[in-house]
Amino acid sequence: MDKIWIGFGAAYGFLAVALGAFGAHALKQRLSTEMLAVWRTGVEYHFYHALALILLGIIARQTPSAALNAGGACFALGVLIFSGSLYALALSDIRILGAVTPLGGLLFLAGWILLGYAVLKS
Repeated sequence: MDKIWIGFGAAYGFLAVALGAFGAHALKQRLSTEMLAVWRTGVEYHFYHALALILLGIIARQTPSAALNAGGACFALGVLIFSGSLYALALSDIRILGAVTPLGGLLFLAGWILLGYAVLKS
């Protein structure tokens, strides 16, 4: 699973950079200041958790565990739900999409707890 998490991290990192550039260049003139800030928050957390997946994969190479795999799944799904809902909110201005974002945040929190647990347990 270590290669899978590193692969997800690399792909998510690529997407975070691409979406950040898209927001800075293509969306700068099209989105309100508020929605551009929402987009940037999505990119920021997207990138943090891409790096977290790479870190988790490196740790999993040394000490594989079910907790690490669960943490990786939480990070990967968290990016889709947290950042994805913020991207959709920024592009559509459909405010109800913001109600989904905290679910992704909870997945991020669970991922960090599982990562810490797995390292402390090893």
